[in-house]
Amino acid sequence: MASIKPSVPKGTRDFSPNEMARRNYIFDTIKNVFRKYGYQQIETPAMENLSTLTGKYGEEGDKLIFKILNSGDYLSKVDPQLLTTSNAQRLTFQISEKALRYDLTVPFARYVVMHQNEITFPFKRFQVQPVWRADRPQKGRYREFYQCDADVVGSDSLLNEAEFVMIYDEALGKLGLKDFTIKINNRKILSGIAELIDKSDSIVDLTVAIDKLDKIGLDGVSNELLERGFTTDDIDKIKPVILQRGTNQSKLASLRDTLAGSAIGLKGCDEIETVFNYISDCPLQTANLELDITLARGLNYYTGAIFEVKTNEVQMGSIGGGGRYDDLTGMFGLKGLTGVGISFGADRIYDVLEELDLFPQTASQGTKVLICCFDADGEKFALPLLKKLRNSNIPAELYPAGAKIKKQLDYANAKQVPYVVMIGSDEIQSGLMTLKDMISGGQEKVSGQEIVEKLRA
Repeated sequence: MASIKPSVPKGTRDFSPNEMARRNYIFDTIKNVFRKYGYQQIETPAMENLSTLTGKYGEEGDKLIFKILNSGDYLSKVDPQLLTTSNAQRLTFQISEKALRYDLTVPFARYVVMHQNEITFPFKRFQVQPVWRADRPQKGRYREFYQCDADVVGSDSLLNEAEFVMIYDEALGKLGLKDFTIKINNRKILSGIAELIDKSDSIVDLTVAIDKLDKIGLDGVSNELLERGFTTDDIDKIKPVILQRGTNQSKLASLRDTLAGSAIGLKGCDEIETVFNYISDCPLQTANLELDITLARGLNYYTGAIFEVKTNEVQMGSIGGGGRYDDLTGMFGLKGLTGVGISFGADRIYDVLEELDLFPQTASQGTKVLICCFDADGEKFALPLLKKLRNSNIPAELYPAGAKIKKQLDYANAKQVPYVVMIGSDEIQSGLMTLKDMISGGQEKVSGQEIVEKLRA
């Protein structure tokens, strides 16, 4: 039987030690900022009931949910007539009851409903876990990727939206990004635009189309709107609104004039202005904050503010996004609980930092010191030092005795270990060990306590 060449599914990856060290640098940086703002960590299962996920992401999003086949003979209970109708959607619900989570927000809403009696509101949570989407893999887009989410439920204060802007600014700044834009819009403004053309019932079609403006251009958006039942008069009214330029204040002033007859549109303008006022009292350190009327994000559950973050230093899609979703928990039976949240795209952030060479050397550092022994006596002598190093939180290894010193030093070089301690009969007799700096090549005779103090410093 011919051997099968091993591979992983397209859009997924293995992560080697160096990559994991860098990924953990990203995760730890973001987690620390979340904790500074009062967020607590939770986790949810990789799979959810398909009924939990379906209908929450819009028509296009639902198509990207990875379904899981039922266990056993999953076709035995299916109506034979259904197998001949070629109706994939109806068949899917017969043979698949579970699915891999598409994002962390809907599972979080399900979690809140199930644990509502244990939660103190407002509840501020963060979550760092993988999600899966049956998308076409390309640069910066994977089928399995991690999200770093933070959400607040049980508070309608727009201070939450402003703090999310600050979290993006601080976390991405700490990761070394120097030129990135936090785009903000409000779903109520988009509803006001729909009212302007008397198409409130087609708000989803409108937002899905205009959200693609930067990808397919104005002609592409116009053609898609025509295909979705909008008229050329509708498009002529929409164009001046979505093509606005200028400062955030000038855009807001123009929007107020345009949406003067729409109460919901003006409420969206008021909410955006409130967020801007909060930010003016706590100025951003790095990020550019931009009101973008075309930002819609295409997800049905957003009801207020919408966020998207893009770096201007490399060609890359959004590296973060989110928004307010006042009625999401209502889909699971818990009415009247408002929520707002954001997400960091950790995998795209990794690609950005790698392209810009922004990972610090310490992000890839594992073992700090390797103890090399000539024989079993040296190994026995080294064990108390090894324990002392580890008790001092210094990552340390002891190479098993029996290998030649050259092989042990090659091992240290291959793992980029910066220091080596060598122990032979002379070192055992004197109690002074040889500490070698693998970068400079310098070495000195020192005691075990001195080794700990030097490496800790």
